[in-house]
Amino acid sequence: MLLAPPALAGCSFGSSTKDPGPDPLIALAAAARADAALAAAVVAATPELADRLTPLRTARTDHATALDAEVARLAPGATPAPAPGTATPTGTPVTAAAVQAAVLASGKAASAAALTLPAERVGLVASVAACCATYAAVLA
Repeated sequence: MLLAPPALAGCSFGSSTKDPGPDPLIALAAAARADAALAAAVVAATPELADRLTPLRTARTDHATALDAEVARLAPGATPAPAPGTATPTGTPVTAAAVQAAVLASGKAASAAALTLPAERVGLVASVAACCATYAAVLA
């Protein structure tokens, strides 16, 4: 019986020293801002696509705002990410196909993240994933 306390001394009950890393919603919000910026750049280059891409840009901007709010909810005092600009990510072609590919990748990233999140965050991320998948299909 005298060995029990020392044997348990190295055990960890209910706490983890493993760093969980950055909040996965930060990357999803950044992708939403990039998608919105890319859509804006495509509309600027090809105005006839405005009817198809403006709702997507609005949705992705709203996604970034909602994801940033969720990150801030869990980390009060966190600095919100900058608002989306109209600059195209470096090296990205300014085409509707590029927007489709970006939104498809964002949807896949959101789907993968949803599988790792606690239940109270899954609804938001699953909604983002579904919206991205829908826009990718519409742009196909």
